[in-house]
Amino acid sequence: MASTVRLGSGQFSYEVASNWEKLPPGYSWTDAAAVAVDSSDRVYVFNRGDHPMIVFDSDGNFLSSWGEGIFSRAHGLTIGPDDMLYCTDDGDHTIRKCTTDGKVLMTIGVPGHAAEPYSGEPFNRCTDVALDPKTGDLYVSDGYVNARVHKYSPDGKLLFSWGGPGTDPGEFNIPHNIATDNDGYVYVADRESHRLQIFDRNGKYETQWNNLHRPCAIYISKAQNVYVGELGWGMKVNELNPNIGPRIAVLNTKGERLARIGDMGFGFDVGQFAAPHSLCLDSNDDLYVGEVAWTNAKNQGVSAAGVRSFQKLSKVD
Repeated sequence: MASTVRLGSGQFSYEVASNWEKLPPGYSWTDAAAVAVDSSDRVYVFNRGDHPMIVFDSDGNFLSSWGEGIFSRAHGLTIGPDDMLYCTDDGDHTIRKCTTDGKVLMTIGVPGHAAEPYSGEPFNRCTDVALDPKTGDLYVSDGYVNARVHKYSPDGKLLFSWGGPGTDPGEFNIPHNIATDNDGYVYVADRESHRLQIFDRNGKYETQWNNLHRPCAIYISKAQNVYVGELGWGMKVNELNPNIGPRIAVLNTKGERLARIGDMGFGFDVGQFAAPHSLCLDSNDDLYVGEVAWTNAKNQGVSAAGVRSFQKLSKVD
């Protein structure tokens, strides 16, 4: 019997639930770009395989799949308090608001139409959505070929935007993920500047947290703990550095690190991460990790055949 692998420390200790999800015959995915959990602890994996959205129950049993013929390249996924799903597709530069069974209720952006690079206009490879907990307004991080955050009303009207390319406060070098806390502050993973930047709901810069290596994913729990996926090395010159990830950092809203989850470096052994790209918790505080493992493996010259791209970590009480 395989031994249990435990990650993290203290109140942030987890056991790896290997092979938790049960994919139907013929189903597979390459990159599990994003993961989210609804109010019934159903788990939605927004992925880059043939079935873009795959849904599991809380025990890992397959429930359904949808999104075929709609999505171009899965990237970000956010679930609102009403269980509406906001699906960010950086391949066709859109945000789609969907029901839990895949009905598209609203599309923001013009499918297949990219704004001029770094024009500040929405969107050029947008990456993620966050919701204002008070107003329901949407914040969109945009993205790979832009350096902007856009704020929209709940019905999809552009209210205003902020940011620009660069490394100064309020500027971005790949705003890759976005989240809000209970007080409405907006957290942006400024990935290639190795920092999180924090703004108020009007886009006013508040502060930044450094000492994060390529922060790729953000999830803020109901307890106001900030989970950050650190992508790890991106250049051959530092691939052997043993202390830059891939891993998950847990911080409080003061930016103080509470724990690190994962310290075994890049790989596919139990307890290792390849590319933590999206994070979320369920009602039991179990942690789900979506990884762009297929892409990262290829980028690093590793065989991508059959790589693991999704993990569940069960909370240890």
